[in-house]
Amino acid sequence: MTEQAPREVEHEITVQAPAQDVYRLLAEVENWPRLFPPSVYVEYLEKNDDGTERIRIFATANEEVKSWSSRRELDPEALRITFRQEVFTPPVAEMSGTWIIEPLSGTQTRVRLLHTFRAVDDDPEGLAWIDKAVDTNSRAELPSLKANVELAAQADERTLSFDDSVRVDGSAKDVYDFLNEARLWSERLPHVAEVRLTEDTPGLQVLRMDTLTKDGATHTTESVRVCFPHHRIAYKQTTLPALMDLHTGYWQLDENEDGTTTATSQHTVIIKTENITRILGPDAGLPEARDYIRSALGTNSRATLGHAKEYAEARR
Repeated sequence: MTEQAPREVEHEITVQAPAQDVYRLLAEVENWPRLFPPSVYVEYLEKNDDGTERIRIFATANEEVKSWSSRRELDPEALRITFRQEVFTPPVAEMSGTWIIEPLSGTQTRVRLLHTFRAVDDDPEGLAWIDKAVDTNSRAELPSLKANVELAAQADERTLSFDDSVRVDGSAKDVYDFLNEARLWSERLPHVAEVRLTEDTPGLQVLRMDTLTKDGATHTTESVRVCFPHHRIAYKQTTLPALMDLHTGYWQLDENEDGTTTATSQHTVIIKTENITRILGPDAGLPEARDYIRSALGTNSRATLGHAKEYAEARR
């Protein structure tokens, strides 16, 4: 059977921002979960002085969680970033592409995103799946890129990052087990009313959770979690509370030389400013929203860390 030629597709968008700013945003892949709706977590596997690097991306595609590794070549002078997947998840047999940043003026830029791909065995259904995923993600990524570049200053004001830590007289593995077994949280955590967890691929979880607030109300969130035994669980909320435009975070477990473990909960939130007065009252603004979110998330995280600490210390 003759191998079919790879399919090539292109998407583009015009951004009201300098080309260098757009390029820098695309080059900083560790921030992609904050910028692009499908991206959950990105890590560097290799980073070289010549502008080449290897990265691993975890993202949603057609309501499934997928991961893949890519090689990238960064060319800041030409304002181009080329990428090629090196590890494929079926039905993908080949995937490469290019970000092309074209300055239209000092404040306006055209962003072109090119993809070239093939399906396993050139299967028509697989090719259609990839085509749909690429189109869906590109149509989500480009407007999100546009919005985040153009609203960079405002986003800085709306962004809140913080962490809480506890010292555990126990192993990182036991703390990790407690955090990883989120399907048991409704039994183990007083602030969790109901949990639904799916894990079709080991280490890639979708966690839907009903959480109780201080005033007794219940709100539902859904997160995609990427689990790295036994030191980190990174997540991105895909169903958000009304006060948030974005919520990412991670649980980090660091074993110390004395056998104890430092367990940390980290959060990054972008506040949904248009809902502040509806939820917090007519006189509330960004400072009140930041305090409210810091208190709500921090209280729940510290409670979870406290119960994880008790769990791990009981197993020494």
